[in-house]
Amino acid sequence: MSDIRFDGQVAIVTGAGGGLGKQHALELARRGAKVVVNDLGGAMDGTGGNSAAAEAVVAEIQAMGGEAIANGSSVADDAGVANMVAQVMDKWGRIDILIANAGILRDKSFSKMEMADFEVVMNVHLMGTVKPVKAVWEIMKAQNYGRIVVTTSSSGMYGNFGQTNYGAAKLALYGFMNTLKLEGAKNNIKVNAISPVAATRMTENLMPPQMLDLLKPEYVTPGVMYLVSEDAPTGTVLSAGAGVFAVAKIYETDGICLKGDDITAEAVRDNWDKITDPAGHEAYEQGGGQTGKFMRKLSGG
Repeated sequence: MSDIRFDGQVAIVTGAGGGLGKQHALELARRGAKVVVNDLGGAMDGTGGNSAAAEAVVAEIQAMGGEAIANGSSVADDAGVANMVAQVMDKWGRIDILIANAGILRDKSFSKMEMADFEVVMNVHLMGTVKPVKAVWEIMKAQNYGRIVVTTSSSGMYGNFGQTNYGAAKLALYGFMNTLKLEGAKNNIKVNAISPVAATRMTENLMPPQMLDLLKPEYVTPGVMYLVSEDAPTGTVLSAGAGVFAVAKIYETDGICLKGDDITAEAVRDNWDKITDPAGHEAYEQGGGQTGKFMRKLSGG
């Protein structure tokens, strides 16, 4: 089969001044894309900011003969996102790929967490993905082509101590993707999620050095390149790290159907083993699948 290429395509990568985003941006450029390197340049907790990191990545891309521009807008700022998209359209006239990678951490146990820490993490991870996607959505619809990757996390899907804010935002992006995949289908807009495990500024204090050596960000990037390619799937969560790739899904058990006077808390308790039995579990492609199961169970199926 032929190599995955992005010649003639324009890609925006947010949070691309370092770590995962930088590797995504560099690989897109190697494969022919024109790249917008977006990075606020702030600290890990979201404070501060400068354009040096984004400009350094642009210089790397230009040194390899590629085309790139730097953008320092905050992904959580409406005006900044609008200006970024306008800058791209003025220069290249199209946007084919958006990789929403920008993020911050403010880890604390929930009992010690201030609401401001919860809100800012939600704002950057969730709204900082929603706003760029919204800004490119009509452009991609008009082109009848678009590839979007949002960044979720095992912290959202499975939980991680001290990350209620981060986990809530990351699982919200799973739901965001699940509806976008449906709304974008008729215009050939494919929307996927990457759930990375990588040695970055955000994880360097969470893992021992020997583990970090195995988790280079560039080992995640091949999965992202496939998710933004022409032949990409849609509505898929790809877990990636250390060269390991797997698909994560939400499954629902077949369950039971209680009727009439049997619909009681005690009946739920007494039938818990049947309710939780994994035999026949299913991953639905949209919410209506669950409703269909309910109707089938009511009919005795």
